[in-house]
Amino acid sequence: MKCFLCLQLTFGSAVLAIAVFLSTQAYAHGGLAMSEDMCKLTVGPYMMHFSGYQPENTQQKQFCEDIPAIGQTIVVLDYIEQELRALPAEVRIIKDTGSEDNLETITVFHLPAKVYPNGSIDFAYTFDKPGKFVGMVTVGDKKEHISRFPFSVGEPKVFSKFLNIYLVPVAAVVIVGAIVFFMRDRGKPSQIASS
Repeated sequence: MKCFLCLQLTFGSAVLAIAVFLSTQAYAHGGLAMSEDMCKLTVGPYMMHFSGYQPENTQQKQFCEDIPAIGQTIVVLDYIEQELRALPAEVRIIKDTGSEDNLETITVFHLPAKVYPNGSIDFAYTFDKPGKFVGMVTVGDKKEHISRFPFSVGEPKVFSKFLNIYLVPVAAVVIVGAIVFFMRDRGKPSQIASS
């Protein structure tokens, strides 16, 4: 019974470690995260549904965070809260230099602040070379709410490939190893101390 408890603790710890590791990846993109099969962008107290498309590269396949290839990219931001329809919104894409001191110099795309009463912002931009960028969405009369989300364009996802290729097999080996380790003593008769 003690071995079974150890097995449960080992398995639980492995699952918890994997869950914590994967959940930290969800926050790597700032205000942009997957939730209920929808990519949601958080801008202050407001939420927008984010959709990205590359008709030339991925046809109808939607992406949420990193842009898979260079080329024409269409982005659609649909408001979730009705209050957003009365507020001006601004969209900017900048090169990820680590500093926003000279915003105009590093801006590659700018959609000036405007009210979108239909509740949807859409724009197209052609990325001509791969790299790292930051998307910025600003909402409010005084630009009081801003969301920044870093993303890459046309760069291989080495880390996610590592997760897909190695994490599951390594986790399986660890779990099977733990089962074998704790079950090896179950087949042996227990030694009873003689008095």
